[in-house]
Amino acid sequence: MIDLITAILALLAGFFALVASIGVVRFPDALSRMHASSKVGAFAGALALLAAAVDIGGTSAVTRAIIAILFLFLTAPIGAHLLGRSAAWRAGKGERPKG
Repeated sequence: MIDLITAILALLAGFFALVASIGVVRFPDALSRMHASSKVGAFAGALALLAAAVDIGGTSAVTRAIIAILFLFLTAPIGAHLLGRSAAWRAGKGERPKG
């Protein structure tokens, strides 16, 4: 049963990673591509970490997976925001990034 859950989570992670990569290739502008790569990519990474935690089992693996997922969900939007500001600045549509 654990193998089935692990397989389903891993396949879902691969599917969402594929969707993110197709979005990066097909979307027309930088902001749309950034949205696809950050949102769907973070979700695919979370599913992959959950699959690993279920397969390994144990409290330590689950705790580390949860911490990594929280880190991923906290940092992906910040990185996407900074990439979006930089892309807008390079296109001449925004103010210069501070820092």
